[in-house]
Amino acid sequence: MSKLLWQKQGVAIDADIQAFLAGDDVILDREFIAYDIRASRAHAEGLQRIGILTREELDGITRELDVLADDVASGAFVLDARWEDMHSAIEDRLTERLGDAGKKIHTGRSRNDQVLVATRLWLKDRLDEVATLCIAVAGIALERAQAERDLPMPGYTHLQRAVVSSAGMWWAGWAEAFIDNAQRARATRDWVDANPLGTAAGYGVNLPLDRDHTTAALGFARMQVSPLYAQLSRGKFELAALESLGSAMLDLRRIAWDLSLFTSAEFSFVSLPAQYTTGSSIMPNKRNPDVIELMRAAYASVAAAKVEIEQLMSLPSGYHRDLQFGKGGLVHGFLRGLGALRLLPALLQALEWKPARMRAALEPSMYATDLAVDLARQGMPFRDAYREAANPQRWAEGDPSASLAARVSPGGAGNDGLQILQERLADLASRAG
Repeated sequence: MSKLLWQKQGVAIDADIQAFLAGDDVILDREFIAYDIRASRAHAEGLQRIGILTREELDGITRELDVLADDVASGAFVLDARWEDMHSAIEDRLTERLGDAGKKIHTGRSRNDQVLVATRLWLKDRLDEVATLCIAVAGIALERAQAERDLPMPGYTHLQRAVVSSAGMWWAGWAEAFIDNAQRARATRDWVDANPLGTAAGYGVNLPLDRDHTTAALGFARMQVSPLYAQLSRGKFELAALESLGSAMLDLRRIAWDLSLFTSAEFSFVSLPAQYTTGSSIMPNKRNPDVIELMRAAYASVAAAKVEIEQLMSLPSGYHRDLQFGKGGLVHGFLRGLGALRLLPALLQALEWKPARMRAALEPSMYATDLAVDLARQGMPFRDAYREAANPQRWAEGDPSASLAARVSPGGAGNDGLQILQERLADLASRAG
């Protein structure tokens, strides 16, 4: 490992202790280093604006940071055990190439605000992707809701056949869910969009840092003003981002559950493309829906990350090293969650219904609620109509198309409101970015 940024003369470094301190930061920081480089460039510009760096020194730092960013992107530079973390690696590289100018880069900042700014920048991009994917899912669901609004299927409560429903209603439910998920991701991104760079270790520094410049240069919407709150917000904004991702993942989990059931032989409502299934290692007859099962499981990683970070936040004010352990959960939760969410649009586009099986699953009892409501509309008190319709002798084969058409309450199959959802989605998509 290169010389530690904080190492003092005459203090020996114990390898086991240092390994525990560093943990897997150097590996996790591979996710964040490009953002730390961006923030270092903005910080250097700010230092030049207040006279800490000369124009020539800034040009050299900017040039070397650009080279490092290219090397990171190409794989020519990889964070490894030579460094404690990405912050050490960046400063070491600048010092190696530029000498004293490189040593000046840390003036007025701490690794505390470095990790805060890199994490916020990283999360802004991740939340943008969550919103984009949710918009894509909602678009596909709305398109299929329009096309399949009259395709009848059973509606279930308690996993028991309940009423006549339709594929259109199934799709409309997910369309509105993912519109909400996209809106939540956007709102969370806006909340995360604050610049902590220049708050240092949580108490400011005795320099007139140009924080307005770094805020604009990094594309933040606003400055995080209080240095103390910058530290207090750590963990809090990561939790909010995970909650936003988790909202979409909970819906993905329920879609995956539906498809797990609907693809079973007992239901056989849905056919999946072969690439979404795998074979058994022992049973030659099997094609298993492993993709949707792992999509269903992916929420566990998001939930685990939330619990881990929340448990780390039982702390007094100021910075505490405990918070380092939250980085792994955050990265793992987003990598696993986004990995599953990225597969969802194509899966929903490709699945095929089996209309004959869906219609065959409709039975006379599923029209009982229609009968009760019809009797109530004719003037019978609903509780009496309910008892009348509960009599199996009143049940008969019904017409699913008529049942769906009669469901005229707003959002029902006969008045599905898809245009309202389409307008909401179009407005959301028009405000992308």
